[in-house]
Amino acid sequence: MPSARLIVCLDVRDGRTVKGTQFEDLVEIGDPVAMAAAYEADGADELVFLDITASTEGRSTVLDVAERTAASVFIPLVIGGGIRTLDDARAALNAGADKVCLTSPAVERPELIGEVAAAFGAQCTVANLDAARTESGSWEVRTRMATGRTGLDVVDWAVECVERGAGELLVTSVDRDGTRSGYDLELLKAVRDAVSVPIIASGGAGTAAHVIEAFEVGADAALLAGALHDGTLRIDDVKSAMLDAGLRVRTTAGSS
Repeated sequence: MPSARLIVCLDVRDGRTVKGTQFEDLVEIGDPVAMAAAYEADGADELVFLDITASTEGRSTVLDVAERTAASVFIPLVIGGGIRTLDDARAALNAGADKVCLTSPAVERPELIGEVAAAFGAQCTVANLDAARTESGSWEVRTRMATGRTGLDVVDWAVECVERGAGELLVTSVDRDGTRSGYDLELLKAVRDAVSVPIIASGGAGTAAHVIEAFEVGADAALLAGALHDGTLRIDDVKSAMLDAGLRVRTTAGSS
């Protein structure tokens, strides 16, 4: 059985790490390269850099950040945000990424998923699903920092992403993002029941118990951000709790 992974997310804007709540009220919190190195030392299993502005200028900045990070950090690195073409994906991988995370542009042009998977493999292709709960109790796919209404059902879109070649799904609850009230377990379970590829739980972690709950409903990895950035959670404490709960974890960075 694969180890349960802890992934640290660094939202990057203009070369600096930022964090907000429900994709709003963003504040600068530090240098992403230094933070990445510190999280690797603390035992993170993977790192995700998301260019949250997804502008051409911002994307070039995040690639520079990735290059500098890859020179000294050796756990897997995922880059997302603003990847609109196969050339964008290639540039991210050439900058040191092990995977690319396809966000709003993949919703707007789904063929991008298949193009990236065909060129670089499903193992390099992560599809991001920003999910907002609807009045009916289902979830709608959102784009562009959750401001774009698509009308797409998240579970249906998850299935399509996998059919098009995505090897992993990043499932983010827009409603829970930054709230530290726990992941949307119903959302995770719904996606888990629909697809067989690994899924990453995202949006809402505030305690080690929240992380364990995500794995219990079928997540293969848990993404952490704000609660780590301000010291509320520590990776070694979360992993200790995971071990106590009977989960298999990587006890040192990059090990299995």
